[in-house]
Amino acid sequence: MKSSGRPIAEVARSLSIAEGTLWNWVRADREQSERDADPDALSESERAELKRLRKENVQLATDMEILRKAAAFFARETNR
Repeated sequence: MKSSGRPIAEVARSLSIAEGTLWNWVRADREQSERDADPDALSESERAELKRLRKENVQLATDMEILRKAAAFFARETNR
């Protein structure tokens, strides 16, 4: 593990917890350490919001493209 050098599986057995649980804790600690080292790093909630906003941005861009094409179509139709 991090400071003991022991494998995660061994430490998890000695603590009588699931190995996956310990992996999650170690990962969370590593991510927190990285955030502490870089104060400009995004938090988990900020990353989730960024992902949501990027998805929304793609949808809005698609909607705008459809509207642009519809406007061009109807502009041609009215000029006939």
